[in-house]
Amino acid sequence: MQAATREGYRSRAAYKLIEIDGRDRLIRAPATVVDLGAAPGSWSQVIVQRLSDRAGRLHGRVIALDLLPIEPLAGLEVIEGDFRDEAVERQLVEALGERPPDLIVSDMSPNLSGIDVADAARSQDLCDLTLQFAAHHLKSGGDLLVKTFHGSGFGQFVHELKKRFSTVSVRKPAASRPASAEVYLLARGLKRVSGPPSA
Repeated sequence: MQAATREGYRSRAAYKLIEIDGRDRLIRAPATVVDLGAAPGSWSQVIVQRLSDRAGRLHGRVIALDLLPIEPLAGLEVIEGDFRDEAVERQLVEALGERPPDLIVSDMSPNLSGIDVADAARSQDLCDLTLQFAAHHLKSGGDLLVKTFHGSGFGQFVHELKKRFSTVSVRKPAASRPASAEVYLLARGLKRVSGPPSA
């Protein structure tokens, strides 16, 4: 966290996205990007930086959503609310307007109880919601980066991603704690498939 503070990032989670983007070149201007589970806003900071030119002009849009407040950031549009709430999701869709996102990133985590089975199930619910949102609103050919945890439902979720996207890769950034079951799934090239994702 000391390095993050020194470099102006709101949390060390910024380095996870920086590493993945450095490897996979996810964030390319101009783009519309949705950041789910964005608080305190470190991923949004990275995205705004990557979409801005040397003069600081933002080439695209960045929309962040979280239950918790997010400190204002130049160029960032913030929606405060619970992504599981249909009214909040509708607000996000309305904010996007006619421009579907090129990229959706999700660093969402449930409130952890310490009970692995329960936490994995809650995390999986968020992943499923994120995939449903991406399937309906992401630009054709767009990309999704989503945090998940090894556990019950992981294999099925990977299977669903593979049905919807051209490629699916697992990323475990160095900034993630080695003992953590946390991994990121990078799904690239949304394919248009009839029907909603399986529950």
